[in-house]
Amino acid sequence: MSVNKPLILVTNDDGYQAKGINSLVESLIGLGEIVVVAPDGPRSGMSSAITSIHPIRCHLLKKDEQKDVTVYACSGTPVDCVKLGISEIIGRKPDLLVSGINHGSNASVCVLYSGTMGAAIEGALFKVPSIGFSLLDHDYNADFSHTYSITRALSQKILKTGLPSGVCLNVNIPNAKDELKGVKVCRQAAGQWVEEFKRSEDGANKQVFWLTGRFDNDEPNDEATDEWALANGYASIVPIKVDMTDHDSLSQMLSLEELV
Repeated sequence: MSVNKPLILVTNDDGYQAKGINSLVESLIGLGEIVVVAPDGPRSGMSSAITSIHPIRCHLLKKDEQKDVTVYACSGTPVDCVKLGISEIIGRKPDLLVSGINHGSNASVCVLYSGTMGAAIEGALFKVPSIGFSLLDHDYNADFSHTYSITRALSQKILKTGLPSGVCLNVNIPNAKDELKGVKVCRQAAGQWVEEFKRSEDGANKQVFWLTGRFDNDEPNDEATDEWALANGYASIVPIKVDMTDHDSLSQMLSLEELV
């Protein structure tokens, strides 16, 4: 691996065969040496899960010297891919980590469940400038053509400027059928998923549950939020912190020290 050009680590949670990650890789060609370490199948909803009770397998799929792209498939989670990629495969800290492009939104509270963003947060823990990209389209054959300019320009910018320590970016891009008006830096909207399960029966007439539900936005008219930006034709960029401490509440909680 060359030390004279930027090293970009790429992963996702939809698997190395997904159209989203291949579109992302194509948009990055020429920016540096690209190493893909991605799951060997779908791992959506994995958040920051790691594999701890089973061995992880990883193997080389291809090496394209002309495009400077190397691809590995990993049996683990997105976070496993980041850890293994940095610690064992590339053997040094990359200059940039990009995760995605996810098939489906990771705006608002979805960031808590997302394997795409779990990988980006893990990159930030390694002190690597990291970005998670998502498209508001779940179709396996979604149109990613309009994401190219955003993923390339933002990756190029962060390669040059970096990010604050412990911070990564959560980037969501509207569906291709919607007019893209621009990009907004904003905050995560408040909201929650409701009616999350559909009750059904299996072939043996045993009760089963299918994850479903709808998202309720608590602040649909707040122009400072990612959900508003996306609903109004803008790609959203939300800075995400690794430190989940509520610093504003620390002083209010001091009385808890007197309980014991």
